[in-house]
Amino acid sequence: MSSSTPIIDIREVRKTYDDGPAALDGLSLTVRAGEALAVLGPSGSGKSTLLNLIAGLDRPTGGSVTVDGVRVDQLGETGSARFRRERIGMVFQFFNLLDDLTVTDNVLLPSQLVGAGRAQARARAAELLDLLGIARHARAYPGRLSGGERQRVAVARALMNRPALLLADEPTGALDTASGAEVRELLTELNDDGQTILLVTHDLALAEACASRTIELVDGHIVRDVGGGGTAARPGRGHGGHADGTAGGSAAVAR
Repeated sequence: MSSSTPIIDIREVRKTYDDGPAALDGLSLTVRAGEALAVLGPSGSGKSTLLNLIAGLDRPTGGSVTVDGVRVDQLGETGSARFRRERIGMVFQFFNLLDDLTVTDNVLLPSQLVGAGRAQARARAAELLDLLGIARHARAYPGRLSGGERQRVAVARALMNRPALLLADEPTGALDTASGAEVRELLTELNDDGQTILLVTHDLALAEACASRTIELVDGHIVRDVGGGGTAARPGRGHGGHADGTAGGSAAVAR
């Protein structure tokens, strides 16, 4: 895929449910590789609908949704599931880990779904756990971890198949202040090392820390777009590096 081609290209998308008002009303949006986009807005503004359309979990009433070169809105159920397994990493507010599996086995799940070789997959999982600072918990069960640690496991699982796009839905919403700060730092480092991220959040601190670009939705429309095109650096950072000017972070994306 050309670096000039958007990872996300949404054109005149409209989404209605039954006879209610439009959840999205003629929305257009492009996101380029390497951007970290935060989507803000009040409840009912269309944030979750937008995320679901990008992930292929829902279909627009009109318009087109292209992600990593794929017309997601034209995929059937099987094609959508395959697309998510191969191209998208997803992180949720409540982790969605399986409590009866170890940390390593939770992280391995996406590789098993795409039929990756066992040795290669286990090496990838170990690499991610090490990069995300949770290798010591590889054989532990999620219930024994802190909220921040569980979210790191969820991020490792989301990165397992080297996704083009990481989607994060309120990733700090269920965390205490300290754990939320850990996750903010992790997402920032991942983006600094090249991972394209779209996050939906009510957490202004998360958006300010992690996002190179922020949009605000109201009633299915984009009413504000700050840092469009990925040219605006986060406060205190040069784009693609740390405040001290060094490139990358401790959570370098393992491609």
